[in-house]
Amino acid sequence: MRVVIAEDSVLLREGLARLLDEAGFDVVEAVPDGEQLLRAVAEHTPDVVLADVRMPPTHTDEGLRAALVIRRRWPGTGVLVLSQYVEERYATELLAGDTRGVGYLLKDRVADVDEFVGALRRVGAGGAALDPEVVSQLLLRGRRRPLDALTPREQEVLRLMAEGRSNGAIAAALVVTDGAVEKHVSSIFSKLGLAPADTDHRRVLAVLSYLDGR
Repeated sequence: MRVVIAEDSVLLREGLARLLDEAGFDVVEAVPDGEQLLRAVAEHTPDVVLADVRMPPTHTDEGLRAALVIRRRWPGTGVLVLSQYVEERYATELLAGDTRGVGYLLKDRVADVDEFVGALRRVGAGGAALDPEVVSQLLLRGRRRPLDALTPREQEVLRLMAEGRSNGAIAAALVVTDGAVEKHVSSIFSKLGLAPADTDHRRVLAVLSYLDGR
């Protein structure tokens, strides 16, 4: 899987490149800012981009804005953005619309190499990867709507669904049967007025669309 990295910290950029190289990725280029990121994507058309939200020159949202351009110009390229803190506005912008091939993680997650590498592979393959803290913020923001009708266990299942997990993965995380998860998912969609989706990415899109108030 071919990847372009965009990170202004030299040490972190080189560390990520080495980590991904050892994990079997083909790091075709590693750049320090959003402008060079767009140039690299145009040149290499990678499977996935790993980008910091904040990069030069203003260190505000350059990485995010570049990610949004990539989503429009190269829809076949997955985009996983990293952020130091939960920034709800950025998450909402990135996740608006189709959530296939998109991810938002806190930088702390990089420390769990297996989880981080798995998330990047999932995004590169067209799936979604959302940080649990980001999902929690979106859930809290949505509590004024019918989420209050969900049971505590259904809220847990919804949170795991929004992270892009399959029914089997949710069952393993909650130590319940697949059948129990299927019943919770059916109940969640019923209470939220959403038709059940056939695939994981459509489930994520439905949940996030609801949480975003659309």
